[in-house]
Amino acid sequence: MPGNNHVHSGNALLGILSPSVQRRFLADCTLVVLDSGKVLATSGKPLRHVYFPTRGYISLTAPVDGVAWLGIALIGDEGMLGSFTTLGIDVSPLNATVLGGGAALCMETTVFRRQLVANPGLRQVLNRYCYVLVSQLAQASFCNRFHQAEQRLARRLLMTQDRTHSDMFHVTQQALARVLGVRRPAVNAAASALQDRGLIRYRRGDLTILDRRGLKTIACSCYADDNAIYSGTMAGSW
Repeated sequence: MPGNNHVHSGNALLGILSPSVQRRFLADCTLVVLDSGKVLATSGKPLRHVYFPTRGYISLTAPVDGVAWLGIALIGDEGMLGSFTTLGIDVSPLNATVLGGGAALCMETTVFRRQLVANPGLRQVLNRYCYVLVSQLAQASFCNRFHQAEQRLARRLLMTQDRTHSDMFHVTQQALARVLGVRRPAVNAAASALQDRGLIRYRRGDLTILDRRGLKTIACSCYADDNAIYSGTMAGSW
């Protein structure tokens, strides 16, 4: 896009849009604060708003036996919450909770549907993102079944770093155990192993990534695969 006409939405997904389409879209958005712990969507319930994070990140989780939940994906400023609305579905298939506080561009689903009709370019971009998300959800199911806790923890920490754009962030062992679908002692053992290798520093929920390259060697291949799916699809090469 020409530099003089660029619109700074703060969200990479919206940044793919042409300047004119992006301006029309942003005119109907409201910038909202995302407080950590805030529930934005509940599985099986109507989704009233869609969100395009500009800071912070959202965790998508699937309910397990009605009492537990398993981490499926993270959404930061590379994506959106509510992408399935582009398919005409207003019911959320997953739970969505803010893990890292920040901000997002928010739009009512009724207004969002009108934007999709008026802007074919918007629909094209978001259809691609739906493909990305479905592919990543499938990758997550494989990862949760076959990869070890230490590999999955390394992947999760890299994903979090990508979305916080910081080497330091706060995350508790309890939260990690929930999203990884393992018991807390397993998270403690995995985090201790990463810390003993000098890859991270972790104390009372405050985590610092010391060696990103080393962490990538520990993470399962799902991390690289997810990034390849996103970059290849959103660049239009697939």
